[in-house]
Amino acid sequence: MESRADDRAAPGQEHSSPSLPARLTLRPPTFPPGPVCGAWWPRSRDLMAELPILTDAFDALRGRVTSFAVGRGTWPEAPCALPATGHTVRAAWFASGFDPYTIRLYSYGVGRWDLLVVPPGTGAASAARLMTAAADPALSLTAGALVAAEQSRHDQDGARWEREHAEQVEQWECEGGAPRRPSAGLSFFHNCYGP
Repeated sequence: MESRADDRAAPGQEHSSPSLPARLTLRPPTFPPGPVCGAWWPRSRDLMAELPILTDAFDALRGRVTSFAVGRGTWPEAPCALPATGHTVRAAWFASGFDPYTIRLYSYGVGRWDLLVVPPGTGAASAARLMTAAADPALSLTAGALVAAEQSRHDQDGARWEREHAEQVEQWECEGGAPRRPSAGLSFFHNCYGP
């Protein structure tokens, strides 16, 4: 990644700072493109602020971005064109059939690049895993499949934590650490203090 993975957008942050670099990772150019060719982790959902940062980085690495495509509803605003450094980038908005976690960049003379868009509020560890996977030439998953795999990992980790926590609480209660749960029909308040 070209910037620190622990940079995290603050909740409710509406505008990114133009002084911060794009959080962008790309598949090596020597490998054929896959379902995604890398990942971009914007700092906000403000496309007017975020796209110029992305296009500046992409222009320097792969070629000048002339247009992009995304699913309608992915971003709060849907402009037809956005300013970039030294040029304007045209937009195409798809109503259906477009992966909500993808942005498709078109570069004159270079072709098309589909990038996984890591949601701005994503935690640093999850974002780092997603960005690494999206740029891995050995993987051939779509952006949506990568996000689903990361979500599944969180669900499994959460379920494992809940299971382990429940076992620890049960063991603690069995060892006299706390009173047993009250019988059905009685609330803890009634059980402790009377009806």
